[in-house]
Parts: sequence; C-alpha cells; structure tokens
Amino acid sequence: MGKRGGKRGFRGGGRGGGGQRSIRTDYSEIPKTNHLYEKYYDELELVEATERDEFWRALRRELPNSFRFTGSKGQALPVQQILKDRYIPEIISIEYNGELVDPPNAIPWFPDQLAWQMATPKNVVRKFPPFRSFQQFLVSETNVGNISRQEVVSMIPPLLMDVKPGMTLLDLCAAPGSKAAQLIEMVHAGEEARMLRTIAKSKRDNGREASPDGEIRKKEIQEEEQSGHWLDDGRTTGLLIANDADYKRSHMLIHQMKRLNSPNLIVTNHDATMFPSIKLPSEPTADGGEPIRGKYLKFDRILADVPCSGDGTCRKNPNVWKDWNPGNAIGLFSTQLRILTRAISMLRVGGKVVYSTCSMNPVENEAVVAAAIERCGGQSRVELVDCSDALPNLERRQGLTSWKVMDKHGRMWSSWQEVEQEKAKNGEDGIGRLSGYMFPPQDSEENVPLDRCMRIYPHLQDTGGFFITVLQKKSEIKVRPEEQKQQEPHSFIVSAAEAVVAQPTNGTNPIEKIEALDDIAPPSPVQEDGVSSAARQNKENVPTSPKTASKRSIDEVADAAASTKRPKFRDEVNDPAPEGAEDRQIHFPPPPAAQLSATRPEANLASPPPLLNGASNLKKNKQPYEEPFIYISPDHAELRTISAFYNLSPRFPLDRFMVRNATGHPAKTIYYTSALARSILTANEGSGIKFVHCGVKMFVKQDVQREDVCRWRIQAEGLPVLEGWVGEERVVRLTSRKTLRALLIEMFPKVDGQGWRELGEIGERVRDAGMGCCVLRVEKGEGEDGFGERMVLPLWRSLHSLNLMLPKEERKAMLLRLYGEDTPLMDHSKDRFKVLKAQGGEGDTADDEGGVVDETIVEAEGIEDLAPVGDKVDEKGGEEHDVVPEGMKEQVGGE
Repeated sequence: MGKRGGKRGFRGGGRGGGGQRSIRTDYSEIPKTNHLYEKYYDELELVEATERDEFWRALRRELPNSFRFTGSKGQALPVQQILKDRYIPEIISIEYNGELVDPPNAIPWFPDQLAWQMATPKNVVRKFPPFRSFQQFLVSETNVGNISRQEVVSMIPPLLMDVKPGMTLLDLCAAPGSKAAQLIEMVHAGEEARMLRTIAKSKRDNGREASPDGEIRKKEIQEEEQSGHWLDDGRTTGLLIANDADYKRSHMLIHQMKRLNSPNLIVTNHDATMFPSIKLPSEPTADGGEPIRGKYLKFDRILADVPCSGDGTCRKNPNVWKDWNPGNAIGLFSTQLRILTRAISMLRVGGKVVYSTCSMNPVENEAVVAAAIERCGGQSRVELVDCSDALPNLERRQGLTSWKVMDKHGRMWSSWQEVEQEKAKNGEDGIGRLSGYMFPPQDSEENVPLDRCMRIYPHLQDTGGFFITVLQKKSEIKVRPEEQKQQEPHSFIVSAAEAVVAQPTNGTNPIEKIEALDDIAPPSPVQEDGVSSAARQNKENVPTSPKTASKRSIDEVADAAASTKRPKFRDEVNDPAPEGAEDRQIHFPPPPAAQLSATRPEANLASPPPLLNGASNLKKNKQPYEEPFIYISPDHAELRTISAFYNLSPRFPLDRFMVRNATGHPAKTIYYTSALARSILTANEGSGIKFVHCGVKMFVKQDVQREDVCRWRIQAEGLPVLEGWVGEERVVRLTSRKTLRALLIEMFPKVDGQGWRELGEIGERVRDAGMGCCVLRVEKGEGEDGFGERMVLPLWRSLHSLNLMLPKEERKAMLLRLYGEDTPLMDHSKDRFKVLKAQGGEGDTADDEGGVVDETIVEAEGIEDLAPVGDKVDEKGGEEHDVVPEGMKEQVGGE
C-alpha cells in the first residue's frame, strides 16, 4: 500500500528496509489517542456526524488478518477449494463463550473469492485445534507462494487498473511487492490455458498424445477461445516493470515476485520522481529505408502507490497514534506530486495511472491529484476516471472537494489567501512549507471532479484507511515547470552591480564606479588561518550525516522539495510530436550548477573493473555492482545440447535465453525472458538504467561426469514455460495419488535391481529412462485415486535412484494440500551413500532443498535459490548466485 515516508514509528524508518529485525513492541501499551490527529479529521468532517464515533472506534481496533490466493486460476482455485472443503466446516462448528465463532470469510468485492479475511481473536485461534490446523495450512502455502498475506485495502489499486492482455505496466514504488504480484498475475491472465490449447493442437497435428485437462482449465480455455490473446503461441506478450528507489528493498521485491516465476518481469532501482526513459530498439521501415530510431517505451498502465504519511494504517501500526503530526503530509506533498506528474508523462495516450496512498489526508490525496492535472495541462489532457461502478460490493466514499490544511502548530487554514496574509503580518513561522497547491482549487475555469476519487474508511468494511483514484491521459502533454515558492534573492555580485549603477557620480570618470564598489563592499580580510570566508562557509555547509537511498524521510523530502536541481527527461512518443515539445519535464531557468550536457548523467556510469583479493564489488554509493544481462545465440553449443537432449519443439523460441555474467558464457545458470524484456535489456545496455532483475531460471548446470548425460537440468520455476514443448523421450506420466505420495515422502527411492517395481505405474518407464532430468506430468484421473487437475514437476533420474527435485518445504506443503497429512520425510540416501562409498561403490544423496548428489554429480546446487538477480563470476570463471541481502528475509511479506 502507500509507503509511509515518515520517521521513527513509520515502517522501518520510512522505507529504509534492511538491517536486523526490530525489537518487538507491546502495542497494547501505546495510548491510542492523538489530539491533533483527531482534531484535524473531525474538523474536516470526513464522515457524517452519526458515523464519527464508529469511525474512531474502528481505528482503535486491531486490524483483521487477510490473505489472497495467488497465481493463475488453475493454481489458485484448487488451493481455495481445500480451504472451503476441509477447514471452514471444522471452524464453523466451534463455540466460544456460548457463541459460534466467526470463520474466515471471502472478501465480497474480490473476484472469484480469491481474497479472505479473518477477525477471530488470537486467544481463540490458539485455543482450538481446527484453527491450529488452518494456521498450519496458511503458513505452509505461504511458504511456497500459493498464498500471500496482504492487507485488504492494498488489493484494491491493481483491480482498478483494467489490465488487458499484452499491456505494458509500470509499478513506480513497488516494494515489498504485494500489488506488483497482483499485476504480474494480471499480465499472465489466461496464459496457461492458451498455452495448453496451443500445445495440445501442436501435438495432435504431429500425431502425439495430449494430456487431459481438468475442469478448471477446461473452463479457462473456453473463456480464452472467445477473447484470448493468441500471439506468440499463447504466451503473454505483456510486461511489468517493478521499480523501487531503495536497493535493498528492490531485492526484497525480487524475492517476493520470484514465487510467481514470470519471464515478463523487470525490476529496476530508481527514484520514482526521476524514472528514466526506456529506449526501444530501432524499427525497420516499410520501404526498407533507414530504421526508425529514438523511440521510447510508453506504458499502458502505471501504478503510483506513493510514499505517504500512512495515517490510515494506525490499526496495524499503533505508532501512528503517538507519532502523527501535520508536518508529515506537508513534507511529502512535493515528492508525491513529482511522482504522479512523472507517471502521467510516461503514459501513452489513452493509458491510465492509478494513484493511491494509505493516508486519509487530502494534502496527500486530492490536492496532489488536482495539482498534477493542472501541471499537465488541465482536464482536456488528463481526465479523472469515474470508478463508481467498479467493484460494486466495495463500500467507499467520494473524494473531498473542499478541505482545510493544518500547519505544524496545529492551526487550521481554509485558503492560501489566509496563509499569505499571515505571512505578511507575522512571518513564516509554522507555515513556511505550505503551498497554494495544497488547498482546494480556486477560480478554475473548469472544476476538477475530485468527487470521482475513492476513499476507504475503516468502519465501512473493517479495513484500514485508503485513497485511490484513476487518471487517464487524453492527449500528449507538456508538464509545466514547478513554480518557486518565493522570489530567489539576487546573488551578491548582481546586487552589488545594481547598487554601483545606482551610485551618484559625475559620469565622466570610470574610476568613480570602482571606488563606489569599494564603498559598498570593502575587500574582505583574509582570515588568520589563511582560509577565505567563502571557503569556510562552504566547509560549514557540507552535510554532516550520510543519506540513505531509501524512500526518503520527512526531512529529506522537504529538502528535495526545496531543491531546484531537476533533470530533464527525454520522452519521445510513438506518434510523431512537435520537435522537442511533448512530454518533457522542463526546468527554467536552469539551476546555477546545472551541467549543460546532452548526455544523461546516468549514461556516464562506467562498469567497474573486476575486483581481486576479495575486494568488495561496490559502486561509489556502496550499491552492489550488478552483473550484465547477456543473451546467448540460439546456435550456442550448450543450447544445441539442451535442445537435442530434451527434444524441444522447433516452435519454442531459443533466442530468449540469457546469462548474468560479463563473459556471456553459460557457466552455471541459464535464464529465460519474454521477447519484449529482451528488446528492452539489449536496447538499453550501457544506458545507465539500473536493471537489477529479469528472467526466470530455466536451466542449472550439474557437474555430471558421464559424457552421455546432459548436464543442464530444468528448474522448477522455469518448468511451466518449457514443459509443453519437451519431447516424450524425457516425459514421465503419473496418474495415481498413491504413487505421488510415495515420491513426496521418500527421497531417492531405488530404481536399480527390483526397486522400480515399488514405483507403481511409472516404475517401468523410469527404469528404462536414461540418466538426467525428466518432466513428471501428473495427469488428471478418475476415481478416488485420481487427480482433479494436472500438475507438472521436475524429476531427476540418477544411476541408481529417482528423485523429485523439490525443496522439503514444497514436499511438505503438497502432502498437506493433497493428502491432509504432515508425514515426516524419509531420506535414507545419505546413509546409503556412506555405506556404498565405504564399500568402494556408488550412491546417491540429496541436499536440503532437493538438489541431487550422486556418484556422477560432484557439486550440487539447491533447487530453489533465493532471488535470481545475477550470477557473479568468480576468479575461476564459476558463478555464484546472489541471495536476498542479509536481514531481508524477515521483511518479506504482505503490506
């Protein structure tokens, strides 16, 4: 949700992220009262007088728990059905103090009942076994990414973006990633059904058998046949760029998003107020002439969930009660306005931006929206969209059309004219940071329909406070420059020159002017230490404490708001526009120290040389250096080996594979991206844009000693993209629930000797399969021993045994989900390995995350590595995988 930009008491010091887990606070000891907080919102009359008491009672109650089922419908609906069929019937029969407890309830306005909320008190949850079982289910599915804990109001903005197949999306302030996860699900909506239909048709055309589909996927396929996006063999062609200004939080975002395994996701690390223009590749002309150059990416939809004071979150962040003051919102206004205007400028004509905060303050909400529309040319160019018909079961209130502004001393001001009068009489104490834009628009030729904005209040549906609005770009714009709050004083030289001219002289002797200057500004004596006063002042003005690259605190935002150093943006549009005129943020006059160079400042960042002797690979700002994204040729020897071993269909694109190292050689990991992601990464190589993640891990290399075995195994996260195009030679089909249960519980069941006979319907197939990675297709079946929906899992056939390449937590989650049991896992392979080695034989073993170690594999890697953000090349040419930065794991979660 809207990220809080405050100081202590607001999430992690205003968005800093990282570091150690904070010391637990007993929130019950925090008094839930704040005179200014209550005074301001009572005087604003946010709600009717009859609702006011309930409004404040709701704000003082603890926020209910909420969660959302994630992934495609084919993944989310079966998990949701388990909740309905297994856990809800047990919970609704529980009595406490003579009354039935409230079970978890589906949120009425969320599509397909995929979001739920539970208000049951913690002491009741801990007391009854059905709740404990339900909690175990939630934890298990959250760990594997099928459930996301997310605040209810945080789910609203993505639902209002009206995402369509093939669209290009930008989330400007994305960490920790709950809303970005919703957006990437929308980007991939219907893709699974389209790909299954395309693959089934391709197999039938080639006389091969296609896997049967379950009822959920059959319904999806029927829906997609009517309105689907069938380009690129059913694969989605859309893209989400998720950005965050803080480097550590961008890696937390990667870890959160990794669970969704999308090749259509790019993560960047930039200040949202200055998000760079993204170049597109040159396009050939129809007549074969000179390629069209200089095109830049325009977005169909942008989410601007901006830093905010967060005063609507006091139900889950009680520190708001003790820390709230009116200066929080005032200090963030300029940053919020810059983010929104930047977002509008990056939209294509007809595109939409959703602006949201978790604040109830009109200074951060309606005032920002009105000011952004005015700066972008008015309502003829930017329109507020009426969303009153969207999400019909969501209770909301209209946006405010009039409000007051409270200064840092708690005084209320009805208009900017009142503030100016006070300044003239008594100076700027307490009101120096106020701006005319913070007040309701006055004397406008056309009133901005701010009532189209959407406000969510806690007492309406037991949620937090929230603000959302949707703006649509109707035509190209030229963003009007920011106005200075007051006339800047002349420099000393200009003032002195004016004074000299004004001095009376006889007009004949120029020496008189020089003498007049000496009278006005006598030469400054040199200080005793030999340092001039100017140098001394410059030294005194050096900042005494470093600034972090976080979403800035209130004080930092105030400094940024006062700064005039604003970059220019080059935002060429797809359709021709007047030369040099459209969609540029312009600062005039230029700041005194501006570099008048046509080169972007970021483009001058040179790649650091390789570091030796264990030196830290950091840029000057202590940000870790990111390895480049290097695409490999489809004719590369390693890709030819992979394609031959898995007998990949010629229809599967081989030009989208890349590596994350400067050599461009696939040393340990090969990633896969979408076509548009490839175009963006290659066109902007060396441009200074800070890309920190793209692609899913498709193949990981094993050091197999036998020459006839392919060393590249398919990663679980890349399997959904690839599995339909793998030849039957490496496919194993499973239909029995009993067989899958055995594979989940026991690691490395024996295949050699007579061991294959214990593996049910797959025994003979795996006995005859050669060593290496296989695709295990769990087919839909009939009866109690069959599966309702198909699944696909990675399988490793070693010399003596077989193993599902799944981490232990995934195995346990599947056992609980499919069989309702918490059976301990069996791993006898390590003991067997030791015995066989002692006898001079060969054996198998496994690592903690499902990797394979046997006599043919010298070095094993876990199946599920954290945060695939790069493969750092060590001195010997091997690759090391980045993980979530230290201290990040505890912070990954819903908003």
